[in-house]
Amino acid sequence: MKIAGFDWDEGNWPKCGKHGVGREEIEQVFSGSPVVMPDPAPNEPRMRAIGKTAAGRYVFVVFMLREIAGSTKLRPISARYMHQKEIIHYESQK
Repeated sequence: MKIAGFDWDEGNWPKCGKHGVGREEIEQVFSGSPVVMPDPAPNEPRMRAIGKTAAGRYVFVVFMLREIAGSTKLRPISARYMHQKEIIHYESQK
């Protein structure tokens, strides 16, 4: 699936930024080799991604894919730096 970009607005950016993770860092996770898995949210088709930024920081992102004007865009819902257990899991998936 080809992603045409990111869907940022005043609804999702403040929630993503409250844990100190920047937009650029979130986007870098997806330019690398993230591990992507379904999120257990019962009401929405959310996904989870774990990956690394260009600076080597490990980030956990919950996101959705949205169809906007005929293009698929990735909408981050929340993001935070990963815990050590998550980093170990990510590294074991490589």
